[in-house]
Amino acid sequence: MSHTVSTKISIVIPVLNEGGIIGSLLEYIGNNTSKENIQQILVVDGGSTDSTVKIAKKFNAKVLSSKRGRAAQMNVGANYARGTILYFLHADTIPPKGFDKIILNAYSNGHETGCFRMRFDTKNIILRSFAYLSRVNHTLCRGGDQSLFISKSLFEKQKGFNENYLIYEDSEFIRRVYKATNFIVLPQKVITSARKYREKGWLSVQYHFGIIHLKNYYGAGPKDLYQYYSKHLI
Repeated sequence: MSHTVSTKISIVIPVLNEGGIIGSLLEYIGNNTSKENIQQILVVDGGSTDSTVKIAKKFNAKVLSSKRGRAAQMNVGANYARGTILYFLHADTIPPKGFDKIILNAYSNGHETGCFRMRFDTKNIILRSFAYLSRVNHTLCRGGDQSLFISKSLFEKQKGFNENYLIYEDSEFIRRVYKATNFIVLPQKVITSARKYREKGWLSVQYHFGIIHLKNYYGAGPKDLYQYYSKHLI
């Protein structure tokens, strides 16, 4: 697998009412990547009622409309994407500087899919400890906040994200990908927002996410996971 000048990345960012942060993320991407490596930046909107779409267009992102739900939104972005590599990024996650070159280098070394390590934007020692586990190359330590790159061809072979999952779509997809290819955890770190932990309390959120992880790992379906999430975290 060789990295040629024609190997480019399509960045897919699912959004819903992210007007407060989408502009700074898009500005950061523009300032910390090489234009020749980026095929397109696709912001996939799930029905925002704030300034998200207007701001995304201001930063020259291509805005696509989708039904609500990250799985559906990311599938819409992937279907539209023209890059060799898809890079799925949450609006509240900042990738490392030069992430485009890092991903292309991993791809050229035979890795069709992978993610970065993660840290939270907080000094909370417990959350930092959980983020430390993101370096472990095991499905239990994976999540969408770490961002995900994958070749478009492999994404299509896996038939994309399962839209029955209204939460945990990333983890379900990555479990399938782990079985199909040599997944790599890159040593650089994304910085992801701890805003949900601030809103709900870090102990409560981490506990309930831990239960969801275990439920998923032992075979709970998308309906069961969402019911638990709705009861405890919405």
